[in-house]
Amino acid sequence: MIETENISKTYRLGETKVRALRKVSLHIDDGEMVAIIGPSGSGKSTLLAILGCLDVPSKGIYRIDGQEVMSMNERQLAAIRRKKIGFVFQQFNLLPRTSALENVMLPLYYCGISQRLRRTRAMEALERVGLADRYRSHPSQLSGGEQQRVAIARALVNEPAILLADEPTGNLDTHKGAEIVSIFQRLNQEAGQTVVYVTHDPFIARHTRRIISIQDGRIVRDEPVEHPLVAGTPRPDDILHEVSIDPVEDEEETEA
Repeated sequence: MIETENISKTYRLGETKVRALRKVSLHIDDGEMVAIIGPSGSGKSTLLAILGCLDVPSKGIYRIDGQEVMSMNERQLAAIRRKKIGFVFQQFNLLPRTSALENVMLPLYYCGISQRLRRTRAMEALERVGLADRYRSHPSQLSGGEQQRVAIARALVNEPAILLADEPTGNLDTHKGAEIVSIFQRLNQEAGQTVVYVTHDPFIARHTRRIISIQDGRIVRDEPVEHPLVAGTPRPDDILHEVSIDPVEDEEETEA
C-alpha cells in the first residue's frame, strides 16, 4: 500500500539547509496499523505529510497503492488525497458554524455526489464513530473527544484506503484519548482499515501492531508489537509522554 525508497526532504531557510528526512525506506501493507514515533523535530510529521501527498520528497521514490507519486502534478496529487487518503489532525479543523453532519459531508462536495447520498454517507460515518445522535451539534457544543470523532468521521466519509493521523490524541485527556485509540483499533480490526498515526508518546504507540521510530530524519527502529495494548489500559508509571531515542551519528548526503 505504501512504499518509500531512500526518500529525503531538504528545506532551505535563507542560506541554511534543513534536512528533515534522510534516506527513509519503509513498506506498509494494506490493513496494517502502524505508529510512527519520535521526539519533537525528528521529522515524523514531515514523513506523514509526504505519505499523505501533502508534500513531495526532495529525493527518492514514493509509491502509494503501486502508483509513483514523484512524477504527479498537483491535480493528480489532489485526486490521490481525495480518493485514497483520510486525514486526522491534532487540531480538529472543524468549521465552527456548521453542524457535525455538515462538517463530515464537506469532502463529498468535491466528488460530484448528490445531496441525498452525501447526507447518507455522512450519517453512516458518524455512526461508525458513535456520534449519530449528535449530528446537529456544532463544534462548540461538543467535547474535545467528540470533535476528534467528528474529524475521524470526516476522514472516513470518502472510504479511503489509508487513514493518516498526526498526534490525534495530543489535545485530549487520557480518557478521551483512549476513546480515539479505541476507534482506530476497531476500524483496523473489524474493517481492515489501514491506519498510520504519528505520536511522540510511546504508550500510545504500543496500541498499534508495529512501531517505526524516527530520529533526526532517519528510521532508527522498525519492529512489531507482539502484544498491542487495548484502549483504556492504565498508563504504567515508567512510560513517559515524550519518547527518547539514542542520537544517530550525522552523515553528509551527496548533493544531486
